Amino acid sequence: MRIGVLGAARIVKSALIDPARTVDGVEVVAIAARDEDRARRYAAHHGIGHVHPSYQALLADPVVNAVYIPLPAALHAPWTIAAIEAGKHVLCEKPFTSNTAAAERVAEAAASSDCVVMEAYHSHHHPLQARLREIIASGELGRITSARATFCAPVPPGRDIRWDLALGGGGLLDVGYYPVRQLRDLFGPAPEVTGARAWERGGVDRLVTATLRFESGVEGRIVSSIWSRHLIGATLEVAGTDGRMRVSWPYHPQIRGRIRVRGRHGSRVEAADRRSTYAFQLEAFRDGDDRGTGPAEAVAQMRTLDAIYTAAGMSARP
Repeated sequence: MRIGVLGAARIVKSALIDPARTVDGVEVVAIAARDEDRARRYAAHHGIGHVHPSYQALLADPVVNAVYIPLPAALHAPWTIAAIEAGKHVLCEKPFTSNTAAAERVAEAAASSDCVVMEAYHSHHHPLQARLREIIASGELGRITSARATFCAPVPPGRDIRWDLALGGGGLLDVGYYPVRQLRDLFGPAPEVTGARAWERGGVDRLVTATLRFESGVEGRIVSSIWSRHLIGATLEVAGTDGRMRVSWPYHPQIRGRIRVRGRHGSRVEAADRRSTYAFQLEAFRDGDDRGTGPAEAVAQMRTLDAIYTAAGMSARP
């Protein structure tokens, strides 16, 4: 798999370049950016062999058979569709798009092609997620009654694209994506959003809280923040009739992920696999395994995110 990158974003190193050095059968061969000089500096620093003068030129390169798209959320749909039309497999950063309507357009384009189109929800591919499902299914926590997932990261207001509404900015589409997806993956794909509140700055959500009701009766709560009193942290807490489970860094378990369980069989702590979520993801992309991170799952996620915005009195992102 010969991957070209659309955009010289910071995430490219950890999400693609570093794991590509450890995953067989994958090579990052080209890059393009809005600023060609920046792309050249980035390529030189990271050992990428070819720099294209534009995104279109990279998509026309016959050597490139797959692309990674780390652009701002509002640009994901047009460039994913352009890549599909160019016959390239696509790994598009989360969120898949900036709103549900755009996600549906991309899903339609993907369905009419032979390309593998994956949303880069890297956490899904890590063994930790399967382990969480095993613990819940084992019954040692009893009947699950509630769950709470949070992700807070400090992104000071300024020039960061996450503060740009026109580019699909806001915390919910960035860090907030993870807790929403975590609860949906564990408890059901189509929860009802029963309440939400947003704290805004210039039309961009800096803090969002929401409650979700799942068909099983589980009540979920999410907290998403890019600028609030709680600067940093990522947790998952699951409560049942017979016990509780708390997970630290569930979305990036390679950092210092831990599962703490107190249930029918006593208490214990399990350490997460320290291999990067991005390496597991890149292997899945290489193998064409889009189970759980394909267009259909991406559309369902965007519907829930848009429903949270609506419940909080905000509009879906442009």
